[in-house]
Amino acid sequence: MKRLVEIIVYSFVLSVFIACSSEEKKQEEVQKKQAELDSIALIYDPAQADKRIDEFMQRLHKRSGFNGNVLIAKKGKIIYQNSFGWADYLHKDSLHIDSKFELASVSKPMTALAILQLIDQGKIQIDQKVSDFFPGFPYEGVTVRQLLTHRSGLPNYVYFVDKIWPDRRKGMSNMDAIKLMIEHKPAPYGRPNGRFHYNNSNYMLLGAIIEKVSGQDFDSYMQANVFKPAGMKNTAALSTVKYDKIPTDVVGHDRVWRRSVVQDYLDGPLGDKGIYSTVRDLYLLDIALKEGRLLRKELLDSAYVPRSDARRGVFSYGYGWRMFTTDKHKIVYHTGWWHGFKNLYIRDLTNDITIVLLSNMVNGSLNQLDDLYKILEMPILRQNAYDSKGSFIDN
Repeated sequence: MKRLVEIIVYSFVLSVFIACSSEEKKQEEVQKKQAELDSIALIYDPAQADKRIDEFMQRLHKRSGFNGNVLIAKKGKIIYQNSFGWADYLHKDSLHIDSKFELASVSKPMTALAILQLIDQGKIQIDQKVSDFFPGFPYEGVTVRQLLTHRSGLPNYVYFVDKIWPDRRKGMSNMDAIKLMIEHKPAPYGRPNGRFHYNNSNYMLLGAIIEKVSGQDFDSYMQANVFKPAGMKNTAALSTVKYDKIPTDVVGHDRVWRRSVVQDYLDGPLGDKGIYSTVRDLYLLDIALKEGRLLRKELLDSAYVPRSDARRGVFSYGYGWRMFTTDKHKIVYHTGWWHGFKNLYIRDLTNDITIVLLSNMVNGSLNQLDDLYKILEMPILRQNAYDSKGSFIDN
């Protein structure tokens, strides 16, 4: 009898081991196949570049001072990519197509994606209060939904901590910022769900909620659940809490080359910013979202619904995405501006166009894109190009 039991137990353990090994092998095959598809998606022949786009980008670089990387894709094919200028002017290091830029607020769509994943798993409720996660949080009634849509009315931590944080060289964590909010209780900008007010505190808190609920640090969660599944091999969330100097070769510059921007304590919080990536990795993210590899369609579609009163009739905000919406067009995008970096990530869901512009020179070049939009036959994404009713003003 004892021998029979041993045989049964052994057979069970063996079957579990075989099943696990089989599943691991299956996953390895899936990942290998996806990596092959990603490599195909990133194929680009400069000889086949759209000459009109190249002429436009060369002008933008020479006349408007664009310094950075660009990738433009249409209907699943890269039609243009290029690098312009310096990664670090002091050392005269040239940019290359896989140079990693601080995404600034272009990090926010990925933070929102992670929150929606946790909602899908039942670990977070969309209307759950922030105080459920952080006891003592002094702003009553603020919910996850309001954080996602910038309708919380919270004060912006970036401003009020400036005179409080003792050491500008020591990175501030998300929890450090939250503790300061609890301790000092700075006045809110408005009541919860009162009106749209874009604010970094919202996504800093969402980053902290991801860590609290997942039990992982922000980068570890994003690597496992967003970056790796999307094939984003050159992407990471990097913080001055962990690094004395964030390991990137691309230095941010403020308007003129001699003003390189030094990292400080505000490069510590993650979620509102702090993700470093490349134009090609952001294109892979676009593909993964369209293919439903990161989030089921119903929840992803909910992120693309305007959640604030449309400004100039066409601009609004969803869950982590700025939006341009008309009867004929649906475009989700995000801008980013932080410590010498200025970026634009556009996904035209109607015409299947992706535009990624990452710059390490803060100037007005990304406001001079009208001709690019015309070349691509898509709406012009410039707010002062429309009147209060959403009609285009042809200057």
